[in-house]
Amino acid sequence: MPQSFYTLKIIFIFIHIALLSSCGITIVKKNSQDAAPTGNVNVNNIPNAVPKYEPKSKYGNPKSYVVFGKRYYVMESSKGFVEKGIASWYGTKFHGRRTSSGENYDMYAMTAAHKNLPLPTFAKVTNLKNGKYVIVKINDRGPFHENRIIDLSYTAAIKLDIVKNGTGLVEIVALEPGQPVDASSSPVAPVVSGSQENTNLSFFIQVGSFGQLANAENLKTRVSQIGEQLVGITQSIVSGSTFYRVRIGPLTNIDHADEVVSALTSLGINDHHIVFNE
Repeated sequence: MPQSFYTLKIIFIFIHIALLSSCGITIVKKNSQDAAPTGNVNVNNIPNAVPKYEPKSKYGNPKSYVVFGKRYYVMESSKGFVEKGIASWYGTKFHGRRTSSGENYDMYAMTAAHKNLPLPTFAKVTNLKNGKYVIVKINDRGPFHENRIIDLSYTAAIKLDIVKNGTGLVEIVALEPGQPVDASSSPVAPVVSGSQENTNLSFFIQVGSFGQLANAENLKTRVSQIGEQLVGITQSIVSGSTFYRVRIGPLTNIDHADEVVSALTSLGINDHHIVFNE
């Protein structure tokens, strides 16, 4: 190959890296070893984030971006956004590093990372097992794990009691400036809605929703090798139309859910999300 070809190739690689950096995407998170700070750190007096108007980040809101070969699309607005799924957290390895919004990551601040919400977005994040919640400012992109919906700062995660296990089942609700959160909410401590932890909380992984039963049955057959007893079809009516949803579960363990997701990936099924029985 002529030398000019290799020169152009190197230039292209540098341009690609620069474009990722300009979007603020931290592409090293996926396989990084992270940790909590050493020593006893008291986060009880760190207040929740306060929802307020802030202009959209210049660097953190491209129409779309690609990480590890997958394209993600950034939402125009967070209004009315609600999502349930698995949360993770990040700590010392990224403390002080630049986030996707251009701010530096502070593991002691009430912040979080999300793949699709506009930056910044303020959100209430509730641990579905114990009822505790916090208010965070979403100012970063991630987590780029197949089965996670939000990366919490160390402080937010420890207040929700998910640091020890590393993950937790949560609900995210986007907040508008001035929107009431809860009549008994405190600016410092998260609220506990019950004294007992919900040890029976279960969830499903939904892999498809169809208007035709035959299509749902075909997908069920395809994924039944993961565990035939776990795969089922539920029927629901939305705006007068009937939908057949293929779901795997009920599951109670996040590690088990990760194994299911890995099996789905090996089958070439990447469109799935966690749902709960309401």
